[in-house]
Amino acid sequence: MNKRFAARLSRLTDLPTLQTFKGLVPLVSLKRQRLRISFDIDDTLACQALHSDAEPSRLPAFIHRWLGEPLRIGTRSLIRELRRQNCSVWVYTSSGRTPAYIRRWLMLHGIHVDGVVNSVRHKHALTARGLSHAPSKLPSAFDIDLHVDDSEGVQIEGQHHGFRVVVVRPDDQQWAQQVLGAVAQVQRQMSRQQAVRRPKVVRGTEVYSS
Repeated sequence: MNKRFAARLSRLTDLPTLQTFKGLVPLVSLKRQRLRISFDIDDTLACQALHSDAEPSRLPAFIHRWLGEPLRIGTRSLIRELRRQNCSVWVYTSSGRTPAYIRRWLMLHGIHVDGVVNSVRHKHALTARGLSHAPSKLPSAFDIDLHVDDSEGVQIEGQHHGFRVVVVRPDDQQWAQQVLGAVAQVQRQMSRQQAVRRPKVVRGTEVYSS
């Protein structure tokens, strides 16, 4: 490198204005975190005729009997709204259904999910954390912010293990609105937490919130 150019570069990096500018650049991105929500299957998404109507389908009934189960009415519009709100949608089941089966079942109804946790993946997560008193579900292990389930037992586990659960009854016709209400509450909580964690900018002897 040319010695004269190197000397000029050294003087530039010592300028107070440049050092001040470096101090003003936040090291952590302030971009809002995307909310991740998961759904149980049995008596939550997969419905029984005595509890809830099923989503209508253009496909013949025998295809659904062969490849899937009745999907709870209101699921498609709910997932569509969650996507509109930029939520990441997962399925979390304690059953042995394979991820391929779950994805295919939902795709029959035009629904795509970003992730699937079944009993096998759940057990791997518990083993990796060395949990002796294992909960039936552990959404926090998969960065899931809110889990939707029909079981109050899972909600109690959430209180003990620090994950959020909204309980919806199998026969609740307003279940989608209940889920959206819980999502809005979590979004407010996350926004407040992000505001608290926002890095501060130091200018001289004064401290400002960025």
